[in-house]
Amino acid sequence: MRRLGSISFTRVLSLLLGFALGHMVSAAPASAQSSQPLRLLRASKPSIPASPKAPDASLVTNIAPPGSALYLAKRGDSVALVARHYLSQTSYLTSGELAEALRKANRDVHGNFLKAGQPVIVPGILEAPIVEKTVPVARDFEVRAVYLTGLMAGSDHGLRIIRRWRELGGNAVVFDVKDSDGSINIPFDHPLAGGHHAPIRDLPKFTRFLHSQGMHAIARIAIFRDERLVVAHPELAVKSSRTSQPWRENGKLVWTDPSQPKVQQYNIALAKKAAESGVDEIQFDYVRFPAEGDQKDASFVFQAQHPDWHRTDVITDFLKHAYAELHPTGVLFSLDVFGVMAWQRPVDLAHTGQDIVAMAKYCDVLSPMIYPSHFFGMDGYAHPGDAPEHFIGESMGRFQQITKGSGAVIRPWLQAFRWRTKTYSPKYVEIQVLTAKNKGGIGFLFWNAANDYSKPFAAMPDMGAAKGQYFRGDELPSSIRAGLTSGTNPGANTVNP
Repeated sequence: MRRLGSISFTRVLSLLLGFALGHMVSAAPASAQSSQPLRLLRASKPSIPASPKAPDASLVTNIAPPGSALYLAKRGDSVALVARHYLSQTSYLTSGELAEALRKANRDVHGNFLKAGQPVIVPGILEAPIVEKTVPVARDFEVRAVYLTGLMAGSDHGLRIIRRWRELGGNAVVFDVKDSDGSINIPFDHPLAGGHHAPIRDLPKFTRFLHSQGMHAIARIAIFRDERLVVAHPELAVKSSRTSQPWRENGKLVWTDPSQPKVQQYNIALAKKAAESGVDEIQFDYVRFPAEGDQKDASFVFQAQHPDWHRTDVITDFLKHAYAELHPTGVLFSLDVFGVMAWQRPVDLAHTGQDIVAMAKYCDVLSPMIYPSHFFGMDGYAHPGDAPEHFIGESMGRFQQITKGSGAVIRPWLQAFRWRTKTYSPKYVEIQVLTAKNKGGIGFLFWNAANDYSKPFAAMPDMGAAKGQYFRGDELPSSIRAGLTSGTNPGANTVNP
């Protein structure tokens, strides 16, 4: 490239053109030391007609095509730096995806480093922030889902899992909006939330991606087990009746008081934030009291305010209010419950507060966690993890009987991990899915804390080929995907395969 002294000919031409168009070319420092955002030379819409081919960054005019913007690199700039700065302005979900798109859109960009004065076309620029809407479905919509942590959902690997799940016949993803340690994975402005890192940087954009993949978007929120909140606000913790200090479960400070109004309001506010971002379902987990530790030493606010109440009354009252707040938004409302609650043992009911009969009145879907490996000591089985047909079948039958007449759908969590079983395999997965369906379950959710779904992925082709034996094959309306991939959104194609 010809150079005029220390300034490139291309840059001079770009500056002149920028003034002519009434724009200013970026003059912001490009190094990571600058706190100012990089600035772009935005393209005028009539400039260059859209082309199906990758834009040519070597065009003499250096005008970015519609839906793109032009940045002039500074000394010390890199592709990764530019991608991080402009991610929020584009339709891309991760800086890794945007960095790869930058290389494809600019033929003279190789590797990671950029030359001073080098023009860089940034693709996928949005005209405005994405606003996504919930896709309403009936409560008996057959969900086929995998679970992703918030960190995984906001990563390149997570996007690959979602795309692969779509290819194999999945139609839903459960992702953490709030983890059981209290970490919040989306931007959330609330006095109790404090400063936090959000792996899912833009929830409406992420939900748009899920919808474009034909995925029912399920936002999971761990409710009352919240280590982050009780450490920052010990006044909201369960209290020790002996010391009046925060109560600990087996030595760990992790539980908020489920009867604390501020705790309840905080979680409902987070759920409403997710609903407003276009998710299709809000799923509450850990909607219970602590079940371990010294139960006699644990004291709660409700014991003074409502001395005639039991733990079950607190949980039911909370769900009644949550359902009233969320139902008008159009999202489905689902609850995760212990699988052992199907046996209705008084000790479990007294400790957890999970009265299934009462809870079923204030939700659309109940998702019992009926992992065979977790039924240790039940029904005389020495190794329950190796008896999936028995424990899935027995659990589902009991839950169907308990909730009969409530209208709530039973959609179980199934075991997608090897713990306490010697027979974990694709066949093990198939047995669970088939047994749950035959016992009245509608859909299923696969749980693996590490998000390793190699066995379910291997099982899906055979189950799908069985033509309704394992699942019906419900899908989101085709019009949803068509509308999202029609090109109405600049860069929308960047979040599709």
